[in-house]
Amino acid sequence: MNNHVSHIVVVDDEKDIRDVLADVLQQQGYRVTKAANGAELFAAGPSELAIIDLRLDNEDGLTLAKSLRAQSAIPIMMLTGKGDETDIIIGLEVAADDYMMKPFNLREFTARVNALLRRSNTSFRSDTSTGQISTVDCEETLYQFDDWTLNLSQRTVTHLNGSQPTLTHGEFSLLEVLVTSPRRVLSREHLMERTHGYGSDSQDRTIDVLIVRLRRKIEKTLAFLS
Repeated sequence: MNNHVSHIVVVDDEKDIRDVLADVLQQQGYRVTKAANGAELFAAGPSELAIIDLRLDNEDGLTLAKSLRAQSAIPIMMLTGKGDETDIIIGLEVAADDYMMKPFNLREFTARVNALLRRSNTSFRSDTSTGQISTVDCEETLYQFDDWTLNLSQRTVTHLNGSQPTLTHGEFSLLEVLVTSPRRVLSREHLMERTHGYGSDSQDRTIDVLIVRLRRKIEKTLAFLS
């Protein structure tokens, strides 16, 4: 029986927001650490999800998310304000798996958190301090496309020469949907439902940015091989 309780770190310089988000997440059964800055985030130890406010006091939340992404593959959710559209796109391109724009509905917030953790916990847990990944023991499921092999059990994509680009949860989930749905036209809403566990409106750029990120990593690997 798996009694593991997912650990979430909430990073926001406003105490009231930290307290509200921590309270609603604890009601969902999660273990929550509240952090006011990057130092407290990295001092929190291993976690399964980081929620980072874009506009931290004396610190750039986007830079913090990029630093965390360089060390770990855990899901990252960015909290943003109205007027941060450019930063949202940049954040999704370089680090984040999802975002919420303030003010937001707490029910939608918890639904998105649950979806991110459900997607990641079915495959592996990542350590925020080391970035080490532990795979779940299960029968391997492989898909071949072009010169690549997609391993759903280990959540890896490997070129025939052995090279493996490092993909985030969202990037791999998107690749999985595309590879396992050949010759099908997939709508943005369908891709959001399959990759994030919830639908989206027509203005949501998450899938567009994930496609750009995924293509960039694949092309970077191919350029390195040539």
